[in-house]
Amino acid sequence: MSFLYPFSRTCLQRSLAARNLPRRPATFRPPLANCRLSSFWSSPSPSGSWSSSAFKSRRPITTTPKTRAQIHAERNRALLMYTSAVIIVAVGASYAAVPLYRMFCAATGFAGTPKVGTGRFEPSRLVPAENARRIKVHFNADRSEQLPWTFTPQQKYVNVLPGESSLAFYTAKNNSSKDIIGIATYNVTPDRVAPYFSKVECFCFEEQKLLAGEEVDMPLLFFIDKDMLDDPACKHVDDVVLSYTFFRARRNERGHLEPDAPEDEVQDSLGFSKYELAPKTGVSADQKGTSRTADNSDKTST
Repeated sequence: MSFLYPFSRTCLQRSLAARNLPRRPATFRPPLANCRLSSFWSSPSPSGSWSSSAFKSRRPITTTPKTRAQIHAERNRALLMYTSAVIIVAVGASYAAVPLYRMFCAATGFAGTPKVGTGRFEPSRLVPAENARRIKVHFNADRSEQLPWTFTPQQKYVNVLPGESSLAFYTAKNNSSKDIIGIATYNVTPDRVAPYFSKVECFCFEEQKLLAGEEVDMPLLFFIDKDMLDDPACKHVDDVVLSYTFFRARRNERGHLEPDAPEDEVQDSLGFSKYELAPKTGVSADQKGTSRTADNSDKTST
């Protein structure tokens, strides 16, 4: 580019002479010398390999490093949240254990508990089976010694067809001078029939409160599912016993109503007498066996 310098200087002298301007003593620089490098480098090159971004230094991302105390605090906070969630779930499960267990027995017919779910009450299942044998359903009524009630069935038995709905009644009378709340347990024998014994409406679904001297009729609407006819285990079953036992109701430490009676007596009324049950919290197996022996001796002496 040095060959342009004399030519540019001559052009400048002629321009100044034409305009009668004073001559600048400063040394003239070529036009290319006044170009900014930034504009030169920012313009894209034909090959596309040169750009200003390639020469710009990247700024490091400034982050504040966490201290060991902060890391431990975050871990402890997460552990506290997980532990709290587990405790809440455990407490909720303990409160819902008894209702869920009853729902399980009612839905599966476990240990002679009649089914009470509504999924089996479809209209097609409430049609009596044709050319089927009738099943004799016997009704039994018991009560706890601590309950001053009279509790009896109004009929001894009924003959029903599988799929045929039937209505039965029980009578309960409060013989005391105080209002009493009672709660009923129930079971079906033989146990293999329980999955097919369904109750549509029953007084056992909730507690019963009788005023002093009050007498009431308690209805029971039930049917035997037609699937019983296809079960080989129920092929020779012609008689079924439906048993109810009334207990005085009390509230436990969780606020739920439960039978006010010894645990063995309640389990017998539910049909669990032949099953080995786990002891309650705080009660050892020896104490449980001792209480059973004492209860049996009391019953024998009575």
